[in-house]
Amino acid sequence: MAQRYSHIVMGLGATGKSVVRYLMSQGITPLVMDSRRNPPGLDEIKAEFPQLDCHVGGFDCRALVQAEQIIISPGIPMDTPEVRVALDMDIEVIGDVELFARAIADRSPCVLAITGSNGKSTVTTLVGEMLREAGIDVAVGGNLGVPALELLNQYATHYVLELSSFQLETTNSLDCIAATCLNISEDHMDRYSDLEAYRRAKLHLFDQSRLAVFNRDDEQTEPLSPMNVTSFGLGNPEGDDWGVTDGKIVRGSSEIMNIDEISLLGSHNLANVLAAMALADAAGVEKAAMAKVAKEFKGLRHRCELVSSKNGVRWVNDSKATNVGSTLAALNGLSDYLGDIILIAGGDGKGADFSALEDALDGVSTLITLGRDGDKIAAQKEGAIKVANMEEAVAKANEIANSGDIVLLSPACASLDMYPNFMARGDDFCARVEALDEQQ
Repeated sequence: MAQRYSHIVMGLGATGKSVVRYLMSQGITPLVMDSRRNPPGLDEIKAEFPQLDCHVGGFDCRALVQAEQIIISPGIPMDTPEVRVALDMDIEVIGDVELFARAIADRSPCVLAITGSNGKSTVTTLVGEMLREAGIDVAVGGNLGVPALELLNQYATHYVLELSSFQLETTNSLDCIAATCLNISEDHMDRYSDLEAYRRAKLHLFDQSRLAVFNRDDEQTEPLSPMNVTSFGLGNPEGDDWGVTDGKIVRGSSEIMNIDEISLLGSHNLANVLAAMALADAAGVEKAAMAKVAKEFKGLRHRCELVSSKNGVRWVNDSKATNVGSTLAALNGLSDYLGDIILIAGGDGKGADFSALEDALDGVSTLITLGRDGDKIAAQKEGAIKVANMEEAVAKANEIANSGDIVLLSPACASLDMYPNFMARGDDFCARVEALDEQQ
């Protein structure tokens, strides 16, 4: 490749396209690289910028080592050999969120950031809604929905960002008003050497925040070094921390609302509401606005979503539970439910250890498994039923369930062995549930 490029965008998709558009708006024409021969977004970005040079089907190390800056997509590991060569030559490798941070560096702190293994999207959406209810101009995105750089096209005084561990590996300059790590559980063990490496990637967010909001029910979320902190948890709080006292959400001794007024299902979602309130409070949101949103917010699709009630059976779609911790959160959140819980789980486990599910599965009356690692989950509970696909899983659950029971799809696995993404898996579950009417 004869031409030398100062900036190289590694990886297309939604994030890569946002980086290309941002660089072009700054008068920089980058080289785009992707290991895939036909990456998503390629035709769109070439039509938008015909002058763009795109190298697909692999990474060109000769071009990489001549760059001044490489902007890498979250899905590309930092230990990719070509990336390691560039790093060894002191070439800067950053992500889209770092570009975003530099773009707003001259503003007063205006970011609220959320990371963690589970609940990020729910808390991110809640915080955004709380700020809007308070009359604050806010833009919401990052790992959820709109890429961070595209938020710069919206008028906003505040930004609420969901951030993954992959994004945080390449982000160093965010200056957050407040940030939270909601929880830590095994995820992406196919990318990290161990849980501690994954945890440190998450907690790197606190190095870029004026206030750390941690989960006192999960000590792994505490900052690694001393800093300004507040905490949330399901028990009585100390000082001005957030918690639950006598059936009420409180901050210290100040009452916010009754927990039975919250629309979301499960104790894990109560923790999500507490975290969202702590972040919104840091941005100056009054408690009346927080409480109003908590009362009205029904939840996001594929996240403990009540799909239907048929003959007294509640069908719940938690397809977003792509790791063990997320399924544990759902099961623990429903531990006080009086009826039986029939769990559908399985898929691509991404190298996870499913033994952590064993105790929680004691609260499940019937386990139905499917997918590549369904057998590994089935091994955690005697009498588990193995099926070939979602149609069989729903049919078997319908055969077993009685009035007052819950059928919960919470796979504890990624979906890519059977579906394009977790949304398609959840949609299939919903469609099979709706089809039960036609069969009865």
